[in-house]
Amino acid sequence: MRFAVVGQLLAAPPTARGGVRRALAALAAQTWQHPITAAPVTFSVSTIERWMYAAKGERVDPVSALRRQVRADRGTQPAVSARMGIALAAQHQRHPGWSFQLHADNLGTLVREDPTLGVMPSYSTVRRYLHRRGLTRQPRLHEVARPGEVRAAVARTLRETRSYEATHVHGLWHLDFHVSSRKVLLPDGQWVTPRMLGVIDDHSRLLCHGQWYAGETAADLVHGLSQAIQKRGLPRHLLTDNGSAMVAAETVEGLAALGIVGDTTRAYSPEQNAKMEIFWAQVEGRLMAMLEGHPELTLALLNEATMAWLEGEYHHKVHRETGATPFDRFLHAPSVGRTSPSSDALRRAFRMKAERRQRKSDGTFTLDGVRFEVPSRYRQLTTLSVRYARWDLSCVDLYDERHGTRLCVVVPLDKAANADGRRRVREAPAPVGDASTPMPMPEPEAIAPRLRELMAQYAATGLPPAYVPRAVTPPDPTPEAAAHAGPDGEEASR
Repeated sequence: MRFAVVGQLLAAPPTARGGVRRALAALAAQTWQHPITAAPVTFSVSTIERWMYAAKGERVDPVSALRRQVRADRGTQPAVSARMGIALAAQHQRHPGWSFQLHADNLGTLVREDPTLGVMPSYSTVRRYLHRRGLTRQPRLHEVARPGEVRAAVARTLRETRSYEATHVHGLWHLDFHVSSRKVLLPDGQWVTPRMLGVIDDHSRLLCHGQWYAGETAADLVHGLSQAIQKRGLPRHLLTDNGSAMVAAETVEGLAALGIVGDTTRAYSPEQNAKMEIFWAQVEGRLMAMLEGHPELTLALLNEATMAWLEGEYHHKVHRETGATPFDRFLHAPSVGRTSPSSDALRRAFRMKAERRQRKSDGTFTLDGVRFEVPSRYRQLTTLSVRYARWDLSCVDLYDERHGTRLCVVVPLDKAANADGRRRVREAPAPVGDASTPMPMPEPEAIAPRLRELMAQYAATGLPPAYVPRAVTPPDPTPEAAAHAGPDGEEASR
């Protein structure tokens, strides 16, 4: 504004005698609009003259010469002495969860106890001092800080927190459970607090699948994630928190089998999965708010209402950050997704690995308290590698762990069916080598090759066998034979 006032004097300076004074008086008589308050203002001749000569003396940037002068003590707070600053920093280090007001109150007590710290500054001075040095309020830890909580607090102090977004659809999915603010009525008459499983695409913000469950188990997670994959496709990356369902063996093995990189957030760091947290706020603020008048909310009704809200409103509402609806961005943005496998393949993917020893007596093994039969053609195996889900023992497979191939399906032992006395014919063991060439059954040898070789080597030494033979004593003759025997023991001739 100052340059606008004196700019015409610099562009066309008066040449007549007394012309500058008359031009300054004319400018002083004008009314100007204040750039901040928009109020009409006037300036004196001396003020405009000072601005003119300040701009005229600056050859390179006349506008900078008209700026407000920065105070020499700007950024400093002389009211806070050096010792007081050290005391404030130490106090914040011991109590990072305190508010600015609490820090100021405790600093006042320290100043009264030790007058050498200086004069107590105002609250605003203390607040500005702490804020400018990054000594802001931190999340309060538990009374007994857990190791993960401490590591998260240190990481937030040493590392920056930045927003991020995947560049492609299906490049990153987020998965999380949300505890509802209301209870639902189950068919058995019990009131439970439902959990909603949400799977959201990072780039488009499209909810791949959302469903309410009565619990938060690995079986519920696999059930919902499998539906998300079948509805939208296979992602490349999945980010979850460290819940027990997310780190279960079935979940980890299933993601690896499907070629999905599974990552978990840092403990006590919900900001890493902030897109899910923002979505939960919409669920509570809009969906659950529209159901607050329903007195007996059931799980079926809640899921039906959720699907209608997702497909009818959420997916077609313009997102504030992306500037497009989740549905449009999901369809038109570049994608790195893959085709979903079959339902049976998904079912067999989300299973854990286990090793069991086969009982040689009856060809069975025990899995989670249930005995399973091993086909007789695999009776030579001592250690069995099986894959199963703890919530579904009806689908247990025997695997060749070295090649990663499925050998057969094993079923639980049916003792009632075995009680009829009928038995299957024992199958031949799995062939080794070329199974197409028949192997004739040879006759057993009188002396094994190895023993025959040892006997030949021993005979080649020329030494007699190193043992003393014992004479065989004939059996005693019967009384009838002794009566007819001669003096030499031979039978007498007739």
